[in-house]
Amino acid sequence: MAKLEILEFPDPRLREVAKPVDQVTDELRTLVDDMFETMYDAPGVGLAATQINVHKRIVVIDVSEDQSEPLVFINPEIEVLDEEHHQYDEGCLSVPGFYETVERPRRVRVKALDRGGEPFAMEAEGLLAVCIQHEVDHLNGKLFVDYISPLKRNRIRSKLEKAHRQRA
Repeated sequence: MAKLEILEFPDPRLREVAKPVDQVTDELRTLVDDMFETMYDAPGVGLAATQINVHKRIVVIDVSEDQSEPLVFINPEIEVLDEEHHQYDEGCLSVPGFYETVERPRRVRVKALDRGGEPFAMEAEGLLAVCIQHEVDHLNGKLFVDYISPLKRNRIRSKLEKAHRQRA
């Protein structure tokens, strides 16, 4: 397995819309394994393929405390089950060090393919629902900073650009 580089905001590659996966292959399963290793090492609870500059509709998530509940979503589709929204402080591996309050639907159903290429559906609420929506946003070229005010978004952009320059 390999740890992969995570793109950081405002990298324009994070805005690319991911393409559907045609076939689940051994190569794709290796990518999924690498995504889990990268996510756990970061550490994070979710990672979309877009964040590692692979523009395929793949998401890995594990919201457990002990990294014991890995979930794979290939070609995920979300259906909102409850119009009630709740607010959650979200962070992102592509926007390191920043957390902002985002409002999202409380309950969703997701349909996807699993790591073996088998279709499944599940309902989610709470942190898992937030994480699924956040990661699927990545596949659509959207970041959690798009939900906050332009002033806050520009402040975050400036701080991350400065950090990138200092590392270079």
